[in-house]
Amino acid sequence: MDHSQSLVLENRSGRDFAAGAAQMAPLCLPVLPWGVLAGSMAVQAGLTTAQGVGMSALVFAGAAQLVSLGMAMAGSGALAIALTVFFITAQHFLYGLSMRGRVSAWPARLRLPLGFLLTDELFALSCARGGAQRPAYLLGAGLMFYLSWLLSSIAGIAMANTVPDLGRLHLDFSIIATFVAIVVPMVKRRSARCGALFSLLAAMLLAWLGVEGGIVIAGAAGMLVAVLAARLGGEKA
Repeated sequence: MDHSQSLVLENRSGRDFAAGAAQMAPLCLPVLPWGVLAGSMAVQAGLTTAQGVGMSALVFAGAAQLVSLGMAMAGSGALAIALTVFFITAQHFLYGLSMRGRVSAWPARLRLPLGFLLTDELFALSCARGGAQRPAYLLGAGLMFYLSWLLSSIAGIAMANTVPDLGRLHLDFSIIATFVAIVVPMVKRRSARCGALFSLLAAMLLAWLGVEGGIVIAGAAGMLVAVLAARLGGEKA
């Protein structure tokens, strides 16, 4: 490869990296309160500032951090916390398998950081076409989300010492907002809309009835409805 070709590739990689960061930026906004909540919970759980920052920097999994901190505050054992976090984050195995065909040819220096940065939001962007199939795009998007999460967590740690009981502000609503922002643009087929609507109505009904595990039941039922709607409607994969 000559010098001119190398410059072209570097310029394209730079543009892809910037494009990925720009595309991820809107998805970073609803996660900021989530990060603030995680940071404040780390302080409430008795972690030092360094430990709280280290947890967000190394774990980088919002739901897992919130659940593990809550369980630790409730006195749960390490094994129970580890098993719970494993099941909460199990979808990442599916994300990895889904992306394997696209990234298997990339060198380890790209695959390893991408594996660390892989989140629900990054996987959603990876399903798009065009630049989203290139490593620089995905790394730019993943790094943007990572930095947003880390900085918001640090802000939560700092605020925990000045603003008591941040949990009463219901910052965890940002979790719902984040997944709405991810899922809604992807619900395009009629069968998917049927499944999503059924899940929503079923979840509301089961919650009103006080059924434990209603969200899981509603989700599974919604997927079944979507499959049936696709078959009855003759949709192709």
